Amino acid sequence: MSNEIGYHVPVMLRECIEALAIKPNGVYVDVTFGGGGHSKEILKHLGPDGRLYAFDQDPDAVKNALADDRFRLIHQNFKFLKNNLRLEGVKQVDGILADLGVSSHQFDAADRGFSIRFDADLDMRMDQISDLDAKKVLNTYPEDELHRIFGMYGEIQNAKSLAKAIVTARLTKEIQTVAELKQVIQKLVPKGKEHKYHAQVFQALRIEVNKELEALQEFLSQTEQILKPEGRLVVMSYHSLEDRLVKNYMAKGKFKGEVEKDFFGNEIKPFKVISRKAIVADAEEVARNNRARSAKLRIAEKI
Repeated sequence: MSNEIGYHVPVMLRECIEALAIKPNGVYVDVTFGGGGHSKEILKHLGPDGRLYAFDQDPDAVKNALADDRFRLIHQNFKFLKNNLRLEGVKQVDGILADLGVSSHQFDAADRGFSIRFDADLDMRMDQISDLDAKKVLNTYPEDELHRIFGMYGEIQNAKSLAKAIVTARLTKEIQTVAELKQVIQKLVPKGKEHKYHAQVFQALRIEVNKELEALQEFLSQTEQILKPEGRLVVMSYHSLEDRLVKNYMAKGKFKGEVEKDFFGNEIKPFKVISRKAIVADAEEVARNNRARSAKLRIAEKI
């Protein structure tokens, strides 16, 4: 039996590996290890002197660590990239890969509360240790905050009514489980679109619980210092907010506003964008793997 049971085949694996332009003796980082699909492929391209560091905050991912002298798995959120590499004696690397999709394993582990298919406690913590879980968000956040989360992170049309329904329901009884949440919101779910609507609600909660956009910004901000000149930054995202952060950072070295300029008016940019437009999966891959539909791959090179 493979120890990767329940982990998906990575989306656009070949494109990701090609984008890294791997040097056999280089040092690489896979910041979203998961089932180890990307890491295994990277190791195939490394010689005996190459090194690969991988990050994952999920305790389940640690069980997939690869037995290879060139490999090291660091059980941390990728927002702690720089400090952890420093502890390993690594100041700069040749390439960094991030696949921001939630692993299908997390959706399939019923007790983690990520999935709308199972009744479970509303948890959704990727690291299993922080004190903010989905229950806390639903039962303690003010109505306007819930409105913002569902509107921004879930891109839900009736986010305001949704927030109101949750706040009203919790006055009577705390919302503890997936089934209870579905019960509370059932009148708001568009007919025939149940699955999509529930998925959007869960996505919004997951992004909030794990502070995913904040972590992504912290991670991206560190890549500029960690990459060697001509080092590659390769990021795949699955949500428009993530993709916008990645796109802006690669194009300008910042998340908002204009590119900085020097005294002579020359743009100061840390990266050269290699992928002018986001790379998307072909029809064949989308047919094989539904997750590929929303994936956008972007590539930049450190100047």
